Amino acid sequence: MDHISPNPTFIPRFVEANVRAALHDTPVVLINGPRQCGKTTLVRQLTGELHTYITLDDDTALAAARSDPAGFVRGLEYAVIDEVQRAPALLRAIKKSVDENRSPGRFLLTGSADVLVLPQITESLAGRMAVISLLPFAQAEVNRNKSDFLAQAFSGRVVKVAQPIMGAQLVERVLGGGYPEMLLRTPKRRQVWARDYINAIVQRDVRDIASLDKLDQLPRLLRMFAHHSGQLTNFTQLGNQLGLDAKTIRRYTVVFEQLFLLRRVEPWFDNRIKRLIKTPKVHFFDAGLLAAILVATAEGIKKDRSIFGPILETFVFSEVLKHISWSDEIYSLYHYRDKDNDEVDIIIENEHGNLVGIEVKAAASVNAADFKGLRKLASVRQDTFKLGIVLYDGDKVIPFNDQFVAAPISCLWS
Repeated sequence: MDHISPNPTFIPRFVEANVRAALHDTPVVLINGPRQCGKTTLVRQLTGELHTYITLDDDTALAAARSDPAGFVRGLEYAVIDEVQRAPALLRAIKKSVDENRSPGRFLLTGSADVLVLPQITESLAGRMAVISLLPFAQAEVNRNKSDFLAQAFSGRVVKVAQPIMGAQLVERVLGGGYPEMLLRTPKRRQVWARDYINAIVQRDVRDIASLDKLDQLPRLLRMFAHHSGQLTNFTQLGNQLGLDAKTIRRYTVVFEQLFLLRRVEPWFDNRIKRLIKTPKVHFFDAGLLAAILVATAEGIKKDRSIFGPILETFVFSEVLKHISWSDEIYSLYHYRDKDNDEVDIIIENEHGNLVGIEVKAAASVNAADFKGLRKLASVRQDTFKLGIVLYDGDKVIPFNDQFVAAPISCLWS
């Protein structure tokens, strides 16, 4: 155990305000997100000498937490516990401790797995704990320019981009992703880091949250998901390629979701549409990690632009997730496809049932046909459809009518 000292070179994260607010009124605050996305850096910045810092990546601390959770927590008045998913029984001991002393901000936890869905969790911290997601850097954070893209979209507009990023610059942004370590590396070194990152998760983190057979199949399955990112997910087909049944593939997929590697996107539906396809999609949380697994490079994309489209869609999906993470509003994400093959890549629904649809296009131009799926969505939900956006590799915001607009991808962070 040691004490935290602030880091003066810290790059501000936009969820910081949410964490600070929770620390002022809630006994336990959990920051959930992938490994190496900056959780430890954030908590070190937010807390000082008052909080004792403990990481369960330390073997001695982990052994103590697992062998005697109640004794481990006893005597901790204010504490940061990093990687709490490695000792899930601690949450029960924390619950007992905060029931005896409900002072706000007592425990600031981080987790690299979604501890709230782990089967080992037997005690609820409902009403005692705030959960805040931290994902790899958003482009707006890299630019230090907080965007209000979601609020604008739900008000029915997209603002003009002063200095749009497009072409080769956009490709570099997408391939870099948002993991801090990847942003510091050359393209070749990113691929090395991504391989080591995945191996470390499979060898250690998977064992912390699940008991799985055939762990050696997980990297292969993840590569298969990389080749199907943003597509409809056929678990039976994936299983056939690995010699596993669909039930096993689904179970392994849940583990990837719990470790913030993949995000399942359910289909949006409306009872007024009878021909909807009700198959989920699966996206990677980070386009840079996806690109590294696919060994996608700027040079390769220049020769074959078709490989860029799925990576770009994952990039946009990830950026929207990050906007949601720091928003005060509640949003849900879906996709749309019907049996006529009309589709919308991303549907954002707010807590009032209003919709914004986003179609992602890797080309430098947009035409009326690109709005086909968005028009169908708007026709069904005329009362709640706010805006349909085709995000493209261009530099101008171009209205197609009052409800549809083509906009540069960089409007997500400008």
